[in-house]
Amino acid sequence: QVQLVESGGGLVQPGKFLRLSCAASGSNFRIYRIGWYRQAPGKQRELVARINSGGSTVYVDSVKGRFTISRDNAKNTVYLQMNSLKPEDTAVYYCNSIAGPPGSAQQYEYWGQGTQVTVSS
Repeated sequence: QVQLVESGGGLVQPGKFLRLSCAASGSNFRIYRIGWYRQAPGKQRELVARINSGGSTVYVDSVKGRFTISRDNAKNTVYLQMNSLKPEDTAVYYCNSIAGPPGSAQQYEYWGQGTQVTVSS
């Protein structure tokens, strides 16, 4: 019932920045947490950053101090500001959310289709 659409990926040089966006649409579900995973070639998918309904955030150690996750509830959008990008940040980035009907204990997991981030000179 929730669609997640990522945008903002692309090719960027090391040391530069990108901002990813994930727009949620569909049912008026409460988003308990939303964030970003990434999967690089030959590697397991890993959590990059996420934010819960209370505003608490989690980051993988490799991006701390460089990436910032934020939410704009009015736009139903989550952002990932990625600064000081490194070649090892190259991956497909996926938006992920846990959401459910307001006032209900039911929770569902949703995934976007991914956006490619390539960091190369």
